[in-house]
Amino acid sequence: MRLVCFFFVFFSMLAFCYGGDRFVYFDWQVSFIDVSPLGSNQKVIAINNQFPGPIVNITTNDNVVVNVQNNLDEPFLLTWNGIQQRRNCWQDGVLGTTCPIPSGWNWTYSFQVKDQIGSFFYSPSLGFQRAAGGFGGITLNNRIVIPVPFGKPDGDFTIFIGDWFTSNHTNLRNKLNNGHRLNMPHGVLINGKGPYRYNDTLVPDGIDHATFNVDPGKTYRIRVHNVGISTSLNFRIQNHNLLLVETEGTYTVQQNYTSLDIHVGQSYSFLVTMDQNASSDYYMVASARFVNKSSWARVTGVAILHYSNSKGKASGPLPDPPNDVYNPSFSMNQARSIRTNVSAGAARPNPQGSFHYGEIKVTQVYHLENKIPVKIDGKLRAAINGISYSPPKTPLRLADEFGVKGVYTLDFPDKPLTGPPRIGSSVINGSYRGFIEIILQNNATKVESYHLDGYSFWVAGMDFGVWTENSRSSYNKWDGVARSTTQVFPGAWTAIFVSLDNVGIWNLRTQNLDSWYLGQELYIRAINPDDTEHKTELPIPENVLFCGELSDKQKPQDHTAKSVSSILSPRSQLFALLILLAPVASLLLM
Repeated sequence: MRLVCFFFVFFSMLAFCYGGDRFVYFDWQVSFIDVSPLGSNQKVIAINNQFPGPIVNITTNDNVVVNVQNNLDEPFLLTWNGIQQRRNCWQDGVLGTTCPIPSGWNWTYSFQVKDQIGSFFYSPSLGFQRAAGGFGGITLNNRIVIPVPFGKPDGDFTIFIGDWFTSNHTNLRNKLNNGHRLNMPHGVLINGKGPYRYNDTLVPDGIDHATFNVDPGKTYRIRVHNVGISTSLNFRIQNHNLLLVETEGTYTVQQNYTSLDIHVGQSYSFLVTMDQNASSDYYMVASARFVNKSSWARVTGVAILHYSNSKGKASGPLPDPPNDVYNPSFSMNQARSIRTNVSAGAARPNPQGSFHYGEIKVTQVYHLENKIPVKIDGKLRAAINGISYSPPKTPLRLADEFGVKGVYTLDFPDKPLTGPPRIGSSVINGSYRGFIEIILQNNATKVESYHLDGYSFWVAGMDFGVWTENSRSSYNKWDGVARSTTQVFPGAWTAIFVSLDNVGIWNLRTQNLDSWYLGQELYIRAINPDDTEHKTELPIPENVLFCGELSDKQKPQDHTAKSVSSILSPRSQLFALLILLAPVASLLLM
C-alpha cells in the first residue's frame, strides 16, 4: 500500500511538473581555463570546462532553465543571440535589462522559446568577454507536427568560426580604454582550435586543429556561426557545394554556394553532401574578407573534412576565396540573393504568418548612422547618430519597474545629429505594435553587423552610397530574409522592417565587439501602457538581481552551500525534489 501511495504522489507531481510545454534544464559552471589554440598559452572562458561551450539542443515552445554559476573574477552575463524571449526581456542578458552576475554568484535564466526554429548561439555580453570565449550553439528544432523543407540529414555539425587574438580579453579592452584601435588578429579559430598545418611557414608545428568525420554519400547539416570580434569571414569546403537552407530562424530559398561570406554575429546552416571520391581529406576554410591577402594570410582558419574511406591527408593550396578584396559588390549581391522560402511551413516573424510586410503601414522611421570611432571627452568612442551609449548603473527596465527617474532619456534622434558626438543613455521610444523602418548607414571603413534582441526583422534592401527616399523603390517587399543580424557594408546602407509586438526594452547593437564596447549600441523601448495583468509582458522574475540605485534591495546569496531554493525556479525545485525521492522509491521496492 505504501508503494502505491508513493507512486500516486510521484506521478501526480511529475504530471504537474511536465504538463504543457516541455522544460529543459542546464547547469553551467563558468570559469577560466588555460588553452593554446594558436600556440601561446592564454585564459579562455569555458562552460563546464568546455571551450566552446555546450550545445543547447531544444525544440519550439520549450521552457529553458539555465543555472549559471559565475566562477570568473569579474561580473558576467550571457545573451541569447537571435532567441526571442517572448514577453520576457528580463532574460535578455544585457546591461539594459539585467544586472550583472557578480563574481562567485549564480543566477538562473528561465524563458520560453516561442514560434522559432533554426541555428543561433549564446555569448557573453560584458567587458569584451566574448573575445575570451564563453560562447556556444543553440539548435532549435521544429515540433514534429511542422514539416521541414528538406530530407532528414544523416548528421548535424555546429561550427564556430571567428578571428582571435593571443592577448587576453582584459588586455584588449585596456587597449581600447587607452584610446588605441585593435591591430590585426593573430588568427582564425574553428571550434576553438587553430589551423591545420597546410603551410609550414604560416602555421607552426604543434597546433591542434578541428576534424569533422563523415561517411561517403551521406548528407550533413552544417551550422556555422561567426562568433569572432570584428572580421568578416568567407566560409568554404574544398570541392563541396554548400546548399543554404536556413539562417537565424528562417528557412531560405535553397541555393548552392561554393563559398559564403559570414559576417560577425551571423549564423547559417547548410546541407553538404559527401559526393567526392575521397582521394584525400578536404580543407574546410574560414578566411578574412576585404583585407590585404599577403599581410592577412595567417589570419585563416583551416579544419579537416575527413571521409571514412579517405586515402590520405589534405595537401596543397587552400581553395580560393572570392577575388574582390577592394570591391564588396560580389558580397553584397550574394547577400541580396538570400531570401525567405515562402513555401516552407515554419514559424514566422510577427505579424504571425504574414509575408506581406511590404504592405504594412510604417509608423516610425529611424535613419541610424555610424562613423569611424573618435575621441569624446578624451576617450575613444563609437556612436550611432552622434550618441555613444554609456550604460547606466541601473538597468533601464529595472528603473522602469521601480520608478527610478533620470536613468535614461526617450529622445534618441531619428536622424544623425549635426553637432559633435556626445556620450548619453538615450533610448528610442517605440510604439507598441508599431511597424518601424530602420535604415542603417555605415560611414566607417569596415563591415558592421547589426543585431536586434527580441525580434526577427525583415531585410528589405541594401546598396552602396547614401540612403534617400528614392531608395525605397529598390526594396524587396515580398521575400526578403527575416533574421536578427544583418551586415552593413562600408559606404553603404541596409534597410530593415521590425514589428514591435514584443513588449520590453531591447538592445540594438553592432556585433563587432570593438565598436560595441566603445558605445555603438542603443535600446528600443516598446511598452504596452494597458498591460495591467501581465498579458503582454511577464512580471519581474522572483530571482531578479539588483544593482545601481536599487542595490539596497539585493539579498545576499549563500555561496558556501547552495540550497535548491537559492538557484532554481519553483518548477525546477520540484524536479529536484523528484530526484531526491528516487532513493525512497528504491527502499519501498525492497
